[in-house]
Amino acid sequence: MLHPIESRTTSPAAAAQLLEHRRDVRPQPQPPGGPAGGAAGEDDPWHTGAACRRDEVGLFFAPSKEPTAARLSREEQAKQVCARCPVLLECREHALAQPEPYGVWGGLTAAERRVVLARRRRRDAELREAARVTAPARSRIAG
Repeated sequence: MLHPIESRTTSPAAAAQLLEHRRDVRPQPQPPGGPAGGAAGEDDPWHTGAACRRDEVGLFFAPSKEPTAARLSREEQAKQVCARCPVLLECREHALAQPEPYGVWGGLTAAERRVVLARRRRRDAELREAARVTAPARSRIAG
């Protein structure tokens, strides 16, 4: 059985909006070596070096009512683009911080990002609990 998020179809209007969002994030191709022949500066957004800026946007977002086999194949192709991307980690962190609800970002699908976020929340809760438990013990030792 598919996860409810995975089985949801995207309306044409919603798909167009997602594609526009991806275009906003994806910069226009630059000449080799970056703008004006130099390397990308610190002021440039992280996505100026993204590998996906040269690939079809549709590769990263599901069309409406996409069959499962086609989705898995498309996602694998998108992940291959991500695997060679120099800003993979920046892209992934952007998608986790937003959080981006659709598409392949930073080599992760939306479902994979939900798992990462759940693990982070669980880890943070465990760390807070550990700090809460050890704080009184530290004060007794210090005092």
